[in-house]
Amino acid sequence: MLESSPSPRTNLFTRLKALGIQTTTLEHQPLHTVEESRRLRGDIPGGHCKNLFLKDKKQTLWLVITLEQASVDLKALPGRIGAARLSFGKPDLLMSTLGVSPGSVSPFALINDTKICVNVVLDTKMMAFNLLNFHPLTNCATSTIASADLLRFIEDCGHVPRIEKVSD
Repeated sequence: MLESSPSPRTNLFTRLKALGIQTTTLEHQPLHTVEESRRLRGDIPGGHCKNLFLKDKKQTLWLVITLEQASVDLKALPGRIGAARLSFGKPDLLMSTLGVSPGSVSPFALINDTKICVNVVLDTKMMAFNLLNFHPLTNCATSTIASADLLRFIEDCGHVPRIEKVSD
């Protein structure tokens, strides 16, 4: 009988546990938009976030993370983060780089960026929250993590996150 390998989500939670990082996770139906998330999440504490997977004209990849209600001016963003003109990364690039599909993007997907291809930018307003909420590699659950632990996780994945003002 063949042994099945652990799911990516199991690997994520195993990694978080090994780092001594506690999370709480709420299972729910798949969510594809911020609006769907707002309707179905109930009273999960903390900042609820959106994740922008972007590529600039020099082919540099970016994961910009803000609070869900934040307004991000994509024309002004390159100047704020030191990028060239930005556009959204295509689904196949997202899958090949971060191992997730659209709607499931989160900083947890950095566990799959073993070549350290993605530049990570965290919005200052978001990082003011003690607790933050993200999909754990799938859009059918929401995991809550302390902002300080999020930084530790990102760094453990080999990335150096930048905390910048990216929203207005």
